[in-house]
Amino acid sequence: MANNPSIITRDTDKIAAATGNLYESVSIISKRARQISSKMKEELSNKLSEFASAVDNLEEVFENREQIEISKYYERLPKPTTVATDEFLEGKLQWRTVEEDTTNSL
Repeated sequence: MANNPSIITRDTDKIAAATGNLYESVSIISKRARQISSKMKEELSNKLSEFASAVDNLEEVFENREQIEISKYYERLPKPTTVATDEFLEGKLQWRTVEEDTTNSL
């Protein structure tokens, strides 16, 4: 997936066009970004748990190149907000709105 750099100017009209409200669009993007972030964190934790040891010594910290490479790989990935914004602008996200009940009931 080719994503744009994270520091670019976004057209707010394009973001607001899908929902008709900029704030609603940003809310949808932020919820998707949280989903992506938690998934990435879980994947990273699972991969790094393979390297966990009961005894930590200084030599293991400096010798574990595989763990460092995995961490660097995840640092180079695009930020979850960038991925979520791109998915939203490309029309890949689905969402639904919950209508509030405006009737008064006792």
